[in-house]
Amino acid sequence: MSNYRNPQAVAVHSIDHFALNVPSLPDAEYFFSHFGLDVAAAQDGLELRALDGHRWGRLLPSDRKSLAYLSFNCFAEDLAAIERNVRQAGAELVAPLSADVDGFWFHDPDGNLLQVRAGAKTSPNAKAALTLRDVPGDMRGSCMRSQVQKVRPRRMSHVLLFTPNTLRAVDFYRNALGLRLSDKSADIIAFVHAPHGSDHHLVAFVKSRAKGWHHVSWDVASVDEVGNGASQMAAAGFKQGWGTGRHVLGSNFFHYVRDPWGSFSEYSADMDFVSAGTEWPAGDFQPEDSLYQWGPDVPEYFIQNSEI
Repeated sequence: MSNYRNPQAVAVHSIDHFALNVPSLPDAEYFFSHFGLDVAAAQDGLELRALDGHRWGRLLPSDRKSLAYLSFNCFAEDLAAIERNVRQAGAELVAPLSADVDGFWFHDPDGNLLQVRAGAKTSPNAKAALTLRDVPGDMRGSCMRSQVQKVRPRRMSHVLLFTPNTLRAVDFYRNALGLRLSDKSADIIAFVHAPHGSDHHLVAFVKSRAKGWHHVSWDVASVDEVGNGASQMAAAGFKQGWGTGRHVLGSNFFHYVRDPWGSFSEYSADMDFVSAGTEWPAGDFQPEDSLYQWGPDVPEYFIQNSEI
């Protein structure tokens, strides 16, 4: 049993990986490799790894972009109870999409395919320190632009999904998977975390006319890496996105880069952390006070569901 298991909670503790359908594997390889991830060929597509070496993503060939499935990990002693909770929440078990037959598979109310299995805790157990350049007087505080090292994310942080019914999604992921509300804004957007220690949000939901994939967020070590990542992607031809700025709910510094299919990958640093067993004071915030503390205006395409 992990020292970070909250004995009062039956819940998943991590996202193991996501699988994304994409129209072009070469475009995906170009985008994610320039983003700073290790991209490797697999039997059925591509795999994405961050600095921690974990396989965070699978990219599968398709005629359009969409979420193929989302895989969660739990502690082995919780697997049977989570399966019961999933059934009680109204979901029916289905055959696995991939050769991975561990755990069980089912659909959420929006039709997203989910997997739950016993596996390693990939979410952090404590908040990582933000790397700051503590430079005394009489010394240069930054390096030359030509000396900037390639930004490479440390790990995946979270995913955000479009949903026709945000509050229904929150209820299902709470009742079925044990995830807990962190914060929300009316029925527009909501954030949920794992009670065994996780970032402020492991999964987020934003209201739309249909389901869809909005973004995947990747943790980096500093605000400089957020900004340098944006420059890195602009140099590779990806200049559309949103940032750099600082969020209110989650508090992280951010820069979103628009991918070739209209969704986003986010560089994120210094997100709020909810320790195992902590009761986070979830709030309901006004829309104008819930998105960002500072940063550029939100581009219109940022809130569009490209899968509609």
